[in-house]
Amino acid sequence: MFKIARTALSQFPDADSFTLGESGQEFLNQFCFSDGWTGNLSNGLLRLGENAAAMHGLHHPECGLLNLVRCYDGADRDHVLRLFEQAATTSSSFCFSTTIILGSGQKQPVFCIGESSGLEQRYSGSLLGVFFFPRFQLETRGRLFSHHQ
Repeated sequence: MFKIARTALSQFPDADSFTLGESGQEFLNQFCFSDGWTGNLSNGLLRLGENAAAMHGLHHPECGLLNLVRCYDGADRDHVLRLFEQAATTSSSFCFSTTIILGSGQKQPVFCIGESSGLEQRYSGSLLGVFFFPRFQLETRGRLFSHHQ
């Protein structure tokens, strides 16, 4: 899935409509974990949370976009790069899902939701988003691997 939407096209419900109770957050944590990320369009660097950096096979939380997508399924890399390129030129909301190919050969699904803003001047602006990692891995080589974190 690769999706980008202009922020002006939709109205967001107020924050209270998204409030999850404590049990709702526990329920969500049962199925996935999440980690935030930011991007600085003036220098092209992304800053990932500690868990997201580790899941992407990065040793440092700061990286460029090419380093981020290097571990993604090869069929999805160009789509993700084009999505980020579009988000870097027009303030927008976006999302994508792909799989991360881990060093062990296992495939970890990842979902990303983000937005870009502050693009009024050339080479400025920022990105803000969150990665969601389901607590399972996809079947590979005829076996099913589980994710324990």
